[in-house]
Amino acid sequence: MISFVKMYGRISQVLRNPTQPLLYHNLPRWKSTLRKIDKLLIANRGEIACRVMRSARKLGVRTVAVYSDADENSLHVAMADEAYRIGPAAASQSYLRGEKLLEVAERANCQAIHPGYGFLSENVEFAESCHKSNIVFIGPPATAIRDMGIKSTSKKIMDKAGVPIISGYHGEDQTNERLRSEAKRIGFPVMIKAVRGGGGKGMRIAHTEEEFDGALESARTESLKAFSDSVVLLEKFVGEPRHVEVQVFADTHGNAVHLYERDCSVQRRHQKIIEEAPAPGLSTELRQELGAAAVRAAKAVGYVGAGTVEFILDKNTHSFHFMEMNTRLQVEHPITEMITGTDLVEWQIKIASGEKLPLTQEQIQSRGHAFEARIYAEDPRGGFLPGAGPLLHLVTPDVSEDTRIETGVRQGDEVSVHYDPMIAKLVVCGNDRTEALTKLQSKLLEFNIAGLETNVNFLLDLARHPEFAAGNVHTNFINDHHDSLFRDESPSEIQLIQATMAVVLTDQAEEVERAVARRDRHNPFTVESNFRSDVSTKAMKQLVHFINLDITTSVVFDHHRNGYQISCDGGQTWQEVDGNVSQKSNRQVLTCSINDVTCRSTIFRDEHTLCVFDQNGKVQYTLPQPTLEPEDESQVGFLNKAVAPMPGVLDRLLVGPGDEVKKGDPLFVLIAMKMEHVVKAPRDAIVFNVCYKTGENVAKDATVVKFEEI
Repeated sequence: MISFVKMYGRISQVLRNPTQPLLYHNLPRWKSTLRKIDKLLIANRGEIACRVMRSARKLGVRTVAVYSDADENSLHVAMADEAYRIGPAAASQSYLRGEKLLEVAERANCQAIHPGYGFLSENVEFAESCHKSNIVFIGPPATAIRDMGIKSTSKKIMDKAGVPIISGYHGEDQTNERLRSEAKRIGFPVMIKAVRGGGGKGMRIAHTEEEFDGALESARTESLKAFSDSVVLLEKFVGEPRHVEVQVFADTHGNAVHLYERDCSVQRRHQKIIEEAPAPGLSTELRQELGAAAVRAAKAVGYVGAGTVEFILDKNTHSFHFMEMNTRLQVEHPITEMITGTDLVEWQIKIASGEKLPLTQEQIQSRGHAFEARIYAEDPRGGFLPGAGPLLHLVTPDVSEDTRIETGVRQGDEVSVHYDPMIAKLVVCGNDRTEALTKLQSKLLEFNIAGLETNVNFLLDLARHPEFAAGNVHTNFINDHHDSLFRDESPSEIQLIQATMAVVLTDQAEEVERAVARRDRHNPFTVESNFRSDVSTKAMKQLVHFINLDITTSVVFDHHRNGYQISCDGGQTWQEVDGNVSQKSNRQVLTCSINDVTCRSTIFRDEHTLCVFDQNGKVQYTLPQPTLEPEDESQVGFLNKAVAPMPGVLDRLLVGPGDEVKKGDPLFVLIAMKMEHVVKAPRDAIVFNVCYKTGENVAKDATVVKFEEI
């Protein structure tokens, strides 16, 4: 492999001579010899592992999966031709162990390793180790990963290559004093970024000089944990930017192309939540400029394979600046596949085998519009904090030519605290943006999940927002439209009646099953075909209580019309209702006639929970349970403790018994879904006890710190 120094020297020689065109043949590249790949190890998990397997299978390539203890029964293990255990649940002891992955690849006689995204996909040392072990790393040369992985280096290279960059500080002096001084020079607000960062990790915004030191420390700490590197850079924070990225591909024969752009502007916690291709509102000339700049960026580092060049685009002027290059396949690559009719994973495997790019730039056409919505286990109203737990109920839209479901889980699987909380990606396409958006809204309604909190309702509200429909997207979209996006979730009277009927009818169905079972036990040889339960007559008067809403509905069976009367206001008004529950495929469908108006929804019910999915998304109810526990604590009780806002690992304890704390003081740091979360004191208090030790797993709502009682 060409050394980094030698490669960088060649690049510099080209760039120093502005009259010499920046052509790929002037730069170093991998040797373009064909190499057969018929067995492939996938050094990843979840939906991307499943995605790679599908394309590999089309090419006749056998696949080998790896799994941690937490993933032994996962979907990607079941799909693979072979699977090997590589360690405990923690990624640092399993999926991040490069030497173990290489050992498995050699043991399984794999010619190549596909890293997916995340984990080791942009790890220079792992790419080099694959090369030394004579195993094809399905990705770019290690030199390109190194250059683009260090943001300060990448910006210098892009600047020399004529790719516009944003002003900032990318220097080696990392002292607090120097960084603070540079932040003042740039002007607040300032973005602090980990040089090896990605996915919003190690990224903080300091709006004022007073916020700078705290934001810097937080960014460094998170970066060190995620990337084993605490070096940061500073950039001028653009108030209303758009995040537009370009998919590029290059082979070992001197060819490089782009596959148009994607808009990933709408984000939370600096992480993408919904993406679309092409980007809305751009002129043909601007698209061509973005594509050409992205190809120049790829050629400037002798790139090979799939990569994404990310730009900050000014919402108003449409001027753009290089942000970073992701030297791997992106999570959102399916929307590019939808509009170009390509299989980018298939391209990756073929190019890694030494083949030429399947299409020239002129042959790559963009048709229609596509959206991708990321379905996460998270609480949008709780600051989008990630969650974990079992998927008690998971029903997705049917897959078709215009609808894809990218997932690595099934019903009954668990979203683990150790990994990213993404459940699935919903991908749709249409002839234009309006048609694609209509399909997205429709398919989100068919994405029914129970068992943990998800962002599906939020995505539905986002997709229905008039400003989003108009294409007026930018990275502050969620903050700017917070009030209209976070709607009142109090159920309507119709939704309460639907929920009540769901409880009554499923109770009846269970009673019928029990009655039939009792009759069968008494006479196992005879079942009367005209058997009818008298449950309806028993339900002369019934109360249905939804504990989380503190609402009780009254139900009376009307013998004369063989239907129900339901009151949601303590008997002041009554609605005439009838209905039934039927099974359609893997969904339970509730049909209600309310005052002779029929509505349908799907439902899920277990011992504790009822979920009703209608045209407004999911409404979840908690059903009362017999309990010997005391009533919920008063507000004073809650102020006497600090709890974990989500399941995670206790990373740092910042207080001990006897310590005095002020309201807002940091108490402990929780690591969950690869992110760092600081929990602060709810009041001035004295610490009475600490209930966990650092390194221990902590459940959601578990008490970590107790205070002396008020």
